[in-house]
Amino acid sequence: MKSFPKIIPVFPLSGVIYFPKTNLPLNIFERRYLDLVNDTFNKDKLMGMVQSQKSGNAVYKVGCLGKISDFQKSKDGRILINLTGITRFKIIEEVENKKLYREFKVDYKNFETDLKNLNEEQSTEALMEKTKVFFKKNGLLLNWKEFEKLNEAQKINTLSMISPITNEEKQKLLESLTIKDKIETLENIISFYLHEVNFSNKTVQ
Repeated sequence: MKSFPKIIPVFPLSGVIYFPKTNLPLNIFERRYLDLVNDTFNKDKLMGMVQSQKSGNAVYKVGCLGKISDFQKSKDGRILINLTGITRFKIIEEVENKKLYREFKVDYKNFETDLKNLNEEQSTEALMEKTKVFFKKNGLLLNWKEFEKLNEAQKINTLSMISPITNEEKQKLLESLTIKDKIETLENIISFYLHEVNFSNKTVQ
C-alpha cells in the first residue's frame, strides 16, 4: 500500500462526510483552518476530513484523507480549495500540538481497496433504478449521462456523498469496508426511504 503520513492535520466538520474518489469544495475563513490549509499546501497538500459528533470536541473514528487539488486566495482573506479524496483512515489518537488546528495519529490498513482500480463487476442495476426514483421523489436533479461516465467506485462514493439521507447513514457508508458492502448498505437505506414514502402515501379505505 502506498505510504501516507501517520500524523495528519484534520478538519472536523459537522454534517460533511467525504469519500475517496470524490471532490469537495471548501470555503475556508476561520483562522485555525486558514493556518491548517496554508501549512498543508506548503507541505504535502494532504489533510483529513472527519465528521464531528454532536457533543464537545468528539469526532467519528473514520474519516477521509484528501489532497488539495485547487487553491485560491480571495481578496477578503478567505481561501477556496478543492479537496480530492484519496483513502479513508481510522483515528488512533489525537496528537498534542501548539497549533490552532488539530492533528491525529491515523491508520489506513483497513482501506487498501480505496487505492485500487476495481475490475470486478458489481451489480448496481437495482441500486441505480431505486436511486433515480429516490432522487426524483426528493426533487433532486443529477446529470445521469455524465454520471454514467464515472467508474463503479466513483459512482457509489458520489451517491453516498450526495444522497438525501442522514449524516449517521452517510457515516455508516463511509465505514463500509468494500464497495460491495457499500452498495448493499446504500440500497437498503434507499429502499427503506422509498418504502416509508409509499406507505405514507397510502390511504386507509
